Amino acid sequence: MLEKKIKILFRHRSMEMGGVEKVLLSLLNNLDPDKFEMTVCLTLNQGELRDEIPRHVRKVYLTNGKEDFSGNPLLKKIQLVFRRLKLKKLKNNPAIADRLINDVFDVEIGMDYRDYDAILNSTNKNSKKIGWFHSEINVPKFQPLVPAILKSFPRFDHMVYCSHKIKDMMHHYYPDLNYPVESVIINPIPVDEIKKKAQEEPDDFPEGPVFVSIGRLHSRKGYHKLIEAHKRLIHERFYHSIIIIGDGDEMKNLASQAEKYKVGNTFILKGNQMNPYPYIRKADYFILPSESEAWPLVIAEALLLQKPIIATNVGDVGLMIEDRKTGYLISYEVDEMYSAMKTFLTDPGLIAHIRENLTNIESQFDNQKIFNCIEEMITTTCKK
Repeated sequence: MLEKKIKILFRHRSMEMGGVEKVLLSLLNNLDPDKFEMTVCLTLNQGELRDEIPRHVRKVYLTNGKEDFSGNPLLKKIQLVFRRLKLKKLKNNPAIADRLINDVFDVEIGMDYRDYDAILNSTNKNSKKIGWFHSEINVPKFQPLVPAILKSFPRFDHMVYCSHKIKDMMHHYYPDLNYPVESVIINPIPVDEIKKKAQEEPDDFPEGPVFVSIGRLHSRKGYHKLIEAHKRLIHERFYHSIIIIGDGDEMKNLASQAEKYKVGNTFILKGNQMNPYPYIRKADYFILPSESEAWPLVIAEALLLQKPIIATNVGDVGLMIEDRKTGYLISYEVDEMYSAMKTFLTDPGLIAHIRENLTNIESQFDNQKIFNCIEEMITTTCKK
């Protein structure tokens, strides 16, 4: 007799291009469909990845995405107002959302802290609640969110951290919190898919040495500091280009900063790209200037494509990269970004050494082991 499938509900805000969204897609594509019946509920049916959810997974959403709104600016504003009102109503009345989802689940999973309320306030009181946590709890701009996160943690049946440093940091700053059962499970990386997609040719690729970076354009990603380092190097005639792939709140500010520094032609804001991997493959170097990260998937992707990397030593980056062997670790300072980039541009011996050490890097990514851990964690939690 076949064992009954475990019914899982994944809750997530939307499917804009990002690390959490890629992790969610990896889970949906790789968890055993013979063991798990999966549903995804998006708060907003929005983002470049919204149509990437596999066919065997049921997808529901609570409100339309901006992609579905009118092209008329006035009508679009009205639609946004109505959406905000609907979201407020759904937040205050979880039963309405549950009726829209219209199913009962064994396990409900929140993919990041923005999804916690939806999971914990579910009217399905018998389901096991699992949270994923990806954030460094001490980041200054994160502090307004911390009280609500701390209230949420004890209400979960299981909490998954995507890096050891994220877990250690939580226990360091909040040692007396009533923690649920915990696991550290690093993010899976779709090795074959990345290598295949990387073979395409990128558009409008600049000549000369090129650094590439991928990330949402938020202040904690450090691009406002990277542009300072870039300006100094260009001023000193160390010619190179930086391609930034991603979108977000800082796009306008970064474009203005690039114009102010007269580096708009060399600090290239490409926006989101459905396939960013050709840019990594074709670039000379990868750079991650973030103030905070957990276990950044993009570092794993750049390692897999054997790019020499400059990265701030935050989250588990120091476990992913060996300094001066498979990359170059720096602190979150303009001077260090400047110095590291200058070294990459002027020290071919170091670059050759790093490239040589990256030739067998693929062996450190064991996806099946990760998916086995996740399946075991879900099954064990469900049985408790």
